[in-house]
Amino acid sequence: MRKTVCLLLLSVAWMFVQAQTLDECQRAAEANYPLIQRMELIRQTTDLTVQNIQKGWLPQVSAVAQATYQSDVTAFPEQIQSVYQQMGIDMKGLRKDQYRIGVDVQQTIFDGGSIRNQREVARQQGDVETAQNEVNIYNVRKRVNEMYFGLLLLDDQIQLKRDLQELLDANEKKLSAMFKGGTAAESDYQNVRAERLNVVQQLVSLQSQRQTLAKMLSVFCGIEVTSPVKPEAVSPTSTINRPELWLIDSQIRLADAQEKALNSALLPRLGVFAQGYYGYPGYNLFEDMMHRQWSLNGMIGARLQWNIGALYTRKNDKAKLQLARQTAENSREVFLFNTQLEQMQQSESIERYRQLMADDEEIIKLRSQVRKAAESKLRHGIIDVNDLLREINAENMARVQQSMHEIEMLREIYNQKYTTNN
Repeated sequence: MRKTVCLLLLSVAWMFVQAQTLDECQRAAEANYPLIQRMELIRQTTDLTVQNIQKGWLPQVSAVAQATYQSDVTAFPEQIQSVYQQMGIDMKGLRKDQYRIGVDVQQTIFDGGSIRNQREVARQQGDVETAQNEVNIYNVRKRVNEMYFGLLLLDDQIQLKRDLQELLDANEKKLSAMFKGGTAAESDYQNVRAERLNVVQQLVSLQSQRQTLAKMLSVFCGIEVTSPVKPEAVSPTSTINRPELWLIDSQIRLADAQEKALNSALLPRLGVFAQGYYGYPGYNLFEDMMHRQWSLNGMIGARLQWNIGALYTRKNDKAKLQLARQTAENSREVFLFNTQLEQMQQSESIERYRQLMADDEEIIKLRSQVRKAAESKLRHGIIDVNDLLREINAENMARVQQSMHEIEMLREIYNQKYTTNN
């Protein structure tokens, strides 16, 4: 007894593990889809870009090595050179070949907010890329919906075919006994048997389709999907919360950040610098005219720069950013318009399937009664086997229609959830 209970519990636990809900499949598919890896790549790229921009506050150091030959150099007039020679001073003058090896260091003190705004632009660009990637990943849900509800529909059809097979098998046995008793023709028995074998073939085809679709969904989700669970008929809200709207918002924020960066381009820049080099000539030209020796030279100072050239294109640049905002807002209006139309169509489809389902149960009940009556009439020789098969197939078709109406309604409900992201 204990062993039986343990086996039963293990069987129930195994069935629970194997069953996957639609939400579980969607989450698994999003996590398994290769585009999910791009999220981390975008984040890392954005972080590196921001770090590089922030390093604009570090001292900018450059090494310089230079060798030149000039057509002419600074020199004293001949009269002064004659005076120097009379005084015993050899004023050779500067050489035409000149050399220097040095280092320049510049440190920004005030940049008008340029670095800060560049960082914000880089972050907003990363947000735009992230939002676009989320839009692409969100589309995975629709593909999962199609495969998932296709699998549910196949499961229902397979079960209905099995029920039909059992019903035909029962009638086949009855006709076999009637044939042996001489109350039915052999052709009647063979007709029902052929119909049952035809259902067996259809069942094999459906099972093959189901196996293929289950493999596709499993590969897509990255988990083994064996027993999909029929979701509840929920009522989605009309509020639209799609990632496409997040993308549009991020595009507008990017335009705002770019405008701030545009404003900072008009402000002056203040910095300090230091220059040092070893070479010839140095800063003391008189000494270098006399001795022509390499020397160490240095300079420190402050520099104020104000590039008014940004005014030339400022008006057009601001107009382009405003057009970018207007384009984003227009995209929002178009998206909401199309989405609301899609919602309307889906709501009408859901209501239509609800109305069809309202009569499905009654139709099945009536078809079942007619089929049972046909079985009784066949036993009494009132109708032939073709009439019975027609009623059996009519009852089965009513059950198939009920299953299709239910699955299609659920598909439309969850497609509407996809449309609104609620």
